[in-house]
Amino acid sequence: MLSMGPAPLELVAAAGAGQPAPVAHLVRCAVPGTVPAYVERELPPGGISAYRAARGDGTRSFVLWADEHRRERLATLVTVSAGGGVSTYQVLGAHGELIGTVVREKAFRGRGLRTRWTVTPSGGREAVGLKGRILWWGVWWLLLPLQTLIVVLSLLGGDGDAARGPRRIVWRAGGEAPLEFRSKDDALLVHAQGYDLRLAAAVLAVVRTFDSSLLGSEWDDKKE
Repeated sequence: MLSMGPAPLELVAAAGAGQPAPVAHLVRCAVPGTVPAYVERELPPGGISAYRAARGDGTRSFVLWADEHRRERLATLVTVSAGGGVSTYQVLGAHGELIGTVVREKAFRGRGLRTRWTVTPSGGREAVGLKGRILWWGVWWLLLPLQTLIVVLSLLGGDGDAARGPRRIVWRAGGEAPLEFRSKDDALLVHAQGYDLRLAAAVLAVVRTFDSSLLGSEWDDKKE
């Protein structure tokens, strides 16, 4: 199981004056001995403002580091194309080798009523996941007139979960389900043996960049 959250506060506090701040976000893995991935936006020449402007059409770019001080690059996610509700990303290894491809097709803009995520490991089988279950989306749309109240109550509650639509994703490849994103704890379960955890970590990180623009909870959309 992979989970993502802020790096420990002691790492941030340990940065000395004049020293680059350590990477602020961390992907943890439940497998003992597994190297965690520290996740950080890779900014374009225009800096933060340029990144935030480009992300509106689905553009994303970030690095997975092996440590908080950026000594070893594990992988990089880059945008191949974005626009029209469809974004294609590549996950590259430390030497630029292709680890896998991730495609996001926004609901009503791609090939269905739900957001479609396609993950293809290099040399592996394509796995397709649809965001949310049809039943829960039906309930969500029935409650549409109450959405304003739901959003307000969610913000007051502190976590915003009620304001989000259904978010669970199960990726399927043939008769198997190699990956599963659980919305309850924002975790990615890797069911397939031998699956490249760099690709899995990148999938979790990019899915979390589409958390909720209304609630401002995406980790890569900060102004600093």
